[in-house]
Amino acid sequence: MDSSNSKRILVFGTFDLLHEGHSNFFQQARDLAENPYLIVSIARDVNVERIKNQTPHLSEIQRLENVRNHELVDQAELGALDDYISHILELRPEIIALGYDQEHYTEGLEQKLLDQGLKVEVVRLQAYKPEQYKSSIIKKLMGLVK
Repeated sequence: MDSSNSKRILVFGTFDLLHEGHSNFFQQARDLAENPYLIVSIARDVNVERIKNQTPHLSEIQRLENVRNHELVDQAELGALDDYISHILELRPEIIALGYDQEHYTEGLEQKLLDQGLKVEVVRLQAYKPEQYKSSIIKKLMGLVK
């Protein structure tokens, strides 16, 4: 899909095991605009290990491919290794949609981007059955983590 006359919406995440919660997350993000173009930034393996203190079940390349193949996603990219602001500036979103539980890199994000010349609206999305659709819970049920 061509993004030239669409509203560019950016979301971030690990997306280790794609599930209904992620689909809902993508749909909520798309619902923020009349003509959405959804870009998904996939967390790099080293950053997942650093932030979550665990290795993702799937590699960043596998996670990227899975997200690229999702019907609600227009574009998927590997996230930044370290400079997330430059990564966002390259993608040029008009809206950044944050998950209900996303905390890393979010504080003052709108102002940091504005300071770099990018006016972007940052929106916090709602949880969708977090007691059921959360990768950490699903991995435990599958015996992938202790």
